[in-house]
Amino acid sequence: MFDSIAHRYDFLNHFLSGGFDFYWRRKALKLLGNPAPNLVLDVACGTGDFSAAAVNCGCQKVYGIDIAEKMLEIGKDKISKKQLSDRITLQTGSAESIAFDSNYFDAAMSAFGVRNFENLEKGLSEMHRVLKTGGKILVLEFSKPKFSPFKQIYFFYFKHILPLIGKLISKNDEAYRYLPNTVMQFPEGEEFLKILNQIGYKETKQHRLTFGIVSVYIGAKSPAGSGINFEHRANNKLPMTTDKYRTS
Repeated sequence: MFDSIAHRYDFLNHFLSGGFDFYWRRKALKLLGNPAPNLVLDVACGTGDFSAAAVNCGCQKVYGIDIAEKMLEIGKDKISKKQLSDRITLQTGSAESIAFDSNYFDAAMSAFGVRNFENLEKGLSEMHRVLKTGGKILVLEFSKPKFSPFKQIYFFYFKHILPLIGKLISKNDEAYRYLPNTVMQFPEGEEFLKILNQIGYKETKQHRLTFGIVSVYIGAKSPAGSGINFEHRANNKLPMTTDKYRTS
């Protein structure tokens, strides 16, 4: 589905959000602290906008993984044009079986991707596994506004106007009906924080942006380890050739 809308994905993201998606990414990345983490994993990276924003915010090296090949192709082309290919590497990869060594990344992040995980807990647990102790998870995801009358106006737009515009521009009816459906079903707020805590993240917090349209979730890897154990099934781990970006 995402491959089928890849050619219009970036335009629709910017258009349907009124350009707020740029602000949301920058605001989220500031929560990683200063100085920015050196080595970062971007899960469900799509066309690489979050990866590029991370580098612009001071991250030294970003690996982005996604299962949608056409999205990655567009992302690689964008990154090449921005002359960021030495600092951003996009490659095929699944959130539920991340092909990197344990305890490797300073931060693991995902923008508008975790609600698409086939197994949410397993994907978040894999992100936990590849983080160094104390490394941070950063999740930017849609949430549901709580206050009237903005809540009613937003839900009408989200359920009726957005799918119509998305269908007309992308020529894909399924994709932009899928978006509001997944947002409505996503375990946001305290429920999502509870999942992070069960997996083993500590100091978890939610930051609502733009009247609660989106939320940023942040936490850190606990020294105690994960509360949910999944067998790591990646047979071929990716070669680690970025020693200059390692931190102690």
